[in-house]
Amino acid sequence: MATAASIFATTLVRAAGLHLTSDGRVMGDGRTLFHLSSPADDPIPDGAYFGLIDWLRIRTGDDAALVFSYAREIRSNDLGALGLAAKSAPTLRNSLLRLERYFRLLTDTAVYRLTEEADPALLVLEARTPDHPALKLRDECALAAVAENIKAFARDPVELDHVAFAHECRNDPAQFEAFFGCKVRFGASQSAIALAPETLNQPNKLGDRGISDFLTQHLESEIARLPDPSSLKDEVRHHLASLLSDGVPQASDVAISMGMSERTFYRRLAEENLSFRDVLRDAQQSLAQDLLADSNCSIAEVAFLTGFSEQSTFSRAFKRWVGTAPAQFRRLSQGEDDISRRYWQTVPKPWQDRPIPGEVQRLN
Repeated sequence: MATAASIFATTLVRAAGLHLTSDGRVMGDGRTLFHLSSPADDPIPDGAYFGLIDWLRIRTGDDAALVFSYAREIRSNDLGALGLAAKSAPTLRNSLLRLERYFRLLTDTAVYRLTEEADPALLVLEARTPDHPALKLRDECALAAVAENIKAFARDPVELDHVAFAHECRNDPAQFEAFFGCKVRFGASQSAIALAPETLNQPNKLGDRGISDFLTQHLESEIARLPDPSSLKDEVRHHLASLLSDGVPQASDVAISMGMSERTFYRRLAEENLSFRDVLRDAQQSLAQDLLADSNCSIAEVAFLTGFSEQSTFSRAFKRWVGTAPAQFRRLSQGEDDISRRYWQTVPKPWQDRPIPGEVQRLN
């Protein structure tokens, strides 16, 4: 199955009236106008992908026109089994739920999420990569394409409640409102298409449960081959490890580094029954233990790298977490005292149920 990046790149080039060859050349009038820094295979590296988008924006000189041309050019069939399963689903809701579940077969850089808790319902596009200017165009193209396609395969006319983008508008907003046929908000908390709940019940023109279920089974077999996605907790801990040396970061900074809004970040934490403070404490503790056990960093350096401004504050917090001082933990973990090490392996680890130390609470 082709990746989202290759589908997007090929279609965007086509929308600009050009052609992308398999070896990464953008052709027009029989000559090469642009060449990707690497072949246009799957996946296209980020640098080549962003470079192509920037070049097309400069060449066309009209982002809005490029977005609308892309949306009219791409069709659900371009997404392979996923697009066909969505088009043949019985209702619009079923179509969007298939997009939500199986889009990660195409990419790990963005996901769709359908929420029906409020009126209107929202199909939210969530980026899973740090921000880049080219991604603004990507997001506009993505939602414009979804809007065009659901209007194309729904049996009855589809009216959108509104469309929102998390970035500021770089063109005339009226152009977007004319295209989507509804209010378009820029600088919103998230990028999403909003639809009235009853709209989701609309049947699709080519809705065929048997065909859709057959294709869905195929998609299930494909998704079963993917590695299990890491939990948000693991992702946050990974990002915190690179941020803590500058001090304890705000949740908003971590969210930005992960390519999502602060609101989305808190919502996803809540979905896993986590709080930012809990994950921060676990990240500090885990990183401290790793550094003490497997590095030559001094205890003062470990304190700095885990977000503490004072070694004494770090030492008190670490003893509360683990039950022993950092220096003793290092001796035990590195096997300098074999008897003590064996004893350490037998005693309960107290950090699991410990309250967050006051020192860490104040740093938060």
